[in-house]
Amino acid sequence: MSIPRRTALKTACASAIGCMSATPWTLARADQALKIVSPFNAGGVNDVLARALAKPLGDLLHQNVIVENRPGAGGSIGAGYVARSAPDGNTLLLGIVDTQSIIQFIYRKLPYNPETDLRPVSLISHIPIVLMVGQSLDQIRNVADLTRLAKSRPGGISYASWGVGSIVHLAMERLATALGLALLHVPFSGQAPAVQAVLSKQVDMMFVPAGAADAGSKDGRARILASATATRLDLLPQIPTLKELGVDLSMGLWQALYAPAGTSAAKVDELTSAVHKAMQDKAFVDVLRVQGAKPDPTSADGLRKLQSEERQVYGALVKRLDIRID
Repeated sequence: MSIPRRTALKTACASAIGCMSATPWTLARADQALKIVSPFNAGGVNDVLARALAKPLGDLLHQNVIVENRPGAGGSIGAGYVARSAPDGNTLLLGIVDTQSIIQFIYRKLPYNPETDLRPVSLISHIPIVLMVGQSLDQIRNVADLTRLAKSRPGGISYASWGVGSIVHLAMERLATALGLALLHVPFSGQAPAVQAVLSKQVDMMFVPAGAADAGSKDGRARILASATATRLDLLPQIPTLKELGVDLSMGLWQALYAPAGTSAAKVDELTSAVHKAMQDKAFVDVLRVQGAKPDPTSADGLRKLQSEERQVYGALVKRLDIRID
């Protein structure tokens, strides 16, 4: 039986779209799609928030919104891709503190300049991180236990991160310095594989976004020892802060949206307004609540100020820790 050419083309197009890794939310034309790039693997908190934001943002803009993961090199591959994209407001980066305020001090060469190649749209949220140990350290009940064991086995306790120079890498280095520990760093390509390595006893521990740690601890595969927050978390009220335990360490992960540098001010203002409304969506707020967080919208200037202040803090920390990648 012959198939009409128009039908064949429709079938081929539908098949191609079905095979794409990005997730379409509305039925707008493909050439009008807005793309949110997450510069990390699927399954991590950045991916989760990008996808949770896509639907309400698409509904508000009456535009197809897709999420595309472009991981690698500490998030710089995805960030560089957005920086080189057309400045028409249809390609955005869901960047994090790593991509915007840290890795420029880690990597000697980056495919983008975080200060000049990306235009701030809005902060999305601050995600708290907590110290989690896996079953390989099942005997560890608290930070004091961990300290005693690590001091008895210099270099024998391992910790995971989602990359050299990531916020969770720096947090663990700060903790090790404060407690006088020698630890083994095992970097992974993203949050999901790093957390899985701890849960499967391949690596001993990790600083983890609170929501992921909460999920891992509920089935008994992990234990949360402390949070790296100023106060106890509503999500984990039974978990002490490191500050309560005598370690003055408060660090966290923030996410924010960026457009290519050449995007017009009018377009950025439009996007900022739509993003702020999308962040009020109940489903999105619920996703953040599971992460121990809440919406934290800012103006573009407010985000610019935050990332500038963070660069000063983390630039000095990276220099002190002497972390560099050629």
